[in-house]
Amino acid sequence: MPPAPAYPAAPTYAPEPPAPRTSTRGRRLLAAASLVVGLGLVGGAVAGAAITHTPDRPAPVADGSPQAFAQARDVWRDTPVDTLFPPTVDGKGGGPGGADRSWTRIGVAAPAGCTGAFDPLLTEVLAPAGCVRLLRATYVDSTSTTVTTVGLLVGSGQAAAMSALAERWSSQHLGERADLLPRPVAFPGTPAAAFGDRQRGSWDVRIAADLPFVVYAVSGFADGRTVAQPDPADKADAQGATTPSAQAGLGFDATGLAAAVDARVHTAVDALRHPQTTTGSEHHG
Repeated sequence: MPPAPAYPAAPTYAPEPPAPRTSTRGRRLLAAASLVVGLGLVGGAVAGAAITHTPDRPAPVADGSPQAFAQARDVWRDTPVDTLFPPTVDGKGGGPGGADRSWTRIGVAAPAGCTGAFDPLLTEVLAPAGCVRLLRATYVDSTSTTVTTVGLLVGSGQAAAMSALAERWSSQHLGERADLLPRPVAFPGTPAAAFGDRQRGSWDVRIAADLPFVVYAVSGFADGRTVAQPDPADKADAQGATTPSAQAGLGFDATGLAAAVDARVHTAVDALRHPQTTTGSEHHG
């Protein structure tokens, strides 16, 4: 068995000297004085509390308001990375044929700007969203066959701009275009060491219409092989699809991780807007 951990010794204190003896009359006078002082201290403490008391949390803002939209941007600062990009993600029924799928995080990139994170045309399309910060992590599947980078773009655009961008993305089917791809993040010494633009096999981009966020995922092969023609996730996930990306489940990787992070972002925003408290403690969701 390993040795028991060493704990610091408990502190020792010198014994207090005996209290000086006082007369009965002196004890009565001392008690009376202590009572007066004690009442004064209690009264001062109560008054001070009344003067200095402030709410533990700011007043909630109304859902759907410009203030709520702006407040949502704080989620990237206030939410632990393991909450947004957990060390493992399970996708029940999230693989080809309804098979379970799971992914393990192999790297988290430092928060950065958006320069160079997307193909040039996608950068242009996403311009109305703006860019406060870009968060990214890369995962490997349970068989170490595929790798996927998932990203969260925190936008600086206003609510109307995000709504219009989401509508354009959907109505013009921009998610189907192979010239509008996000770029992966490689991590040396991991299965994603060779994960670059030429290794991209499938992707999924989700633009929130009511929040300043774009969530995306892009997947490829862990062995570094190039993919001549990447497939959007919905086509790679389609029943009967026979491309290499589809048969390897790359579309399911992109869809599963994008959906998982998107759900976690929405949960984190809800917790930010509607914090739950319990008596005597604070709940961190």
